[in-house]
Amino acid sequence: MEVTVLVPAHNEEQTIGQTIESLLAQTRQPDQIIIIANGCTDQTVEVAKKYPVIVMDLPRLEHRKSEAMNRGWNLYGRDSDLVVSMDADTVLVPNAIEDWEKESWKRLFGGSTSKFTIRQPGLWCRLQKSEYAYNIQQGLNHGWTNVLAGAGSAFSGRALREIAARDDREGPWSYESAVEDYELTYRLREAGYKTYVSTTIRAYTDGMKNLKSLWGQRMKWQTGTLQDLLRFGVNHLTIRDWFSQMLNLLGPAIRALWVMVISLALYLDALTLAWWGLLVPILFMAINLKTALRVPYKDKWDILIVVLIIPIELLACIRGGWILASWGEILRKKITRKDRDLWAAQYKAEGVEA
Repeated sequence: MEVTVLVPAHNEEQTIGQTIESLLAQTRQPDQIIIIANGCTDQTVEVAKKYPVIVMDLPRLEHRKSEAMNRGWNLYGRDSDLVVSMDADTVLVPNAIEDWEKESWKRLFGGSTSKFTIRQPGLWCRLQKSEYAYNIQQGLNHGWTNVLAGAGSAFSGRALREIAARDDREGPWSYESAVEDYELTYRLREAGYKTYVSTTIRAYTDGMKNLKSLWGQRMKWQTGTLQDLLRFGVNHLTIRDWFSQMLNLLGPAIRALWVMVISLALYLDALTLAWWGLLVPILFMAINLKTALRVPYKDKWDILIVVLIIPIELLACIRGGWILASWGEILRKKITRKDRDLWAAQYKAEGVEA
């Protein structure tokens, strides 16, 4: 079996080395490691060339990551049996390629994604780590995933060739979607392939270090997902995603209603303590604690965030904010008929040159 790894990179001089080293330390070595440098203005290319890998030094591409992936795939991955996609700030455990190769023999295998986690300190990174753990557990419980995250996933070569044969693209990755990972996973499932969360493969990735960068990242993810959902419509493949969108709005709404009721009771001097009044915060605390206990590499601070309830509940309200804002972005585009560069907005939020 021929295994090709594609690593798109944009100004990743600080992390590209450890990403490549994790690939070179695999128990099953990939046959090709392709570093696709997309418009880098730092030392990413120079660092990558120190290793036994193929480096594509490309100018700034119009369609950014998805175009970089298509160029790498068309040149080096088209005939591969297994194609691994990695971000340039991701580190894979040593058994990843070997286990993905074994998983690829499953019937109708379309792709498998890693169990992602963040090991950076700081409140915002810990909150994201809890989020990742919850989403991963949901995928494991369901036995499938709706997103094969490009940060660390493996794809069937045959399945990618089938998707690439569509008339609306020049490779497996679409230029119409701001969330190319979600769109590709949907197309694989639409074609009858299975997409999984691996039970044995973990990937370590960087988180957003502050609210500004987190908001920029999630606005791109959320707006891009909504755009895709509106294009795909409601069907058996998207119904759970539409339901999830509603739940993400309902959670903050319930919290806001609870606060309003308590505030109104205080204003009217009619607040009385009753056990049922604590049901809502106790319920959310129990759900959050259950998730926290599943977080890998957890420590006392991860548990404390849940016990204090305020930080993680604040994130839930902020999540509702970027969901509402993403619907506003969809409406703005509908009215003005002008696209907004969501990648550029994310780079700006992170303080990275676009």
